[in-house]
Amino acid sequence: MFAYGPTTTDAHLQQVMALQKANLPRNISIEEAREQGFVTVDHDMETLRDMNTPYCHSAAWAAEELAGYALVMETRFGSRIPVLVPMFELLDGIPWMGKPLRDWRYFVMGQVCVAKPHRGKGVFKGLYLDMRDRLSDHFDLVVTEISSRNPRSIRAHEKVGFENIYEYTDPDGEHWVIVGWGWA
Repeated sequence: MFAYGPTTTDAHLQQVMALQKANLPRNISIEEAREQGFVTVDHDMETLRDMNTPYCHSAAWAAEELAGYALVMETRFGSRIPVLVPMFELLDGIPWMGKPLRDWRYFVMGQVCVAKPHRGKGVFKGLYLDMRDRLSDHFDLVVTEISSRNPRSIRAHEKVGFENIYEYTDPDGEHWVIVGWGWA
């Protein structure tokens, strides 16, 4: 039903941006954000394109329609997106299996989103499996942070196999859960 693979064109990235914008908190109700989840960062095309090189984002397609995406964000983007700076400042020192993350080959899942008509159909897991299949030769694990206000995302990550590795509250009072999924 769904085809998974890398985002390889600007047209793909434009569809990612459209789905992303539709799921930002400012574009959905508080109730929908609580029940269905939301995305935090509003990327511009230049940043999405840069993040897509050399490791492409994962996408799920239902025919020509984008059903969902998962963004690859290498640690070199740590200072490029201001809202993510606190997370990146913490990551290297957080332990994973007895060693700090800086001693592992890891990347950050920069955002994951499934289009409303395709939720609950395995797209979320499929995106991560595609990501693992394509990137496990280059990375040992993927980490991401999830707002504690987004319990749907926390549960979905747990179902894939992510483990809670750290929690913190940022200066604005937002509580974050950092999770990791190892492939090594």
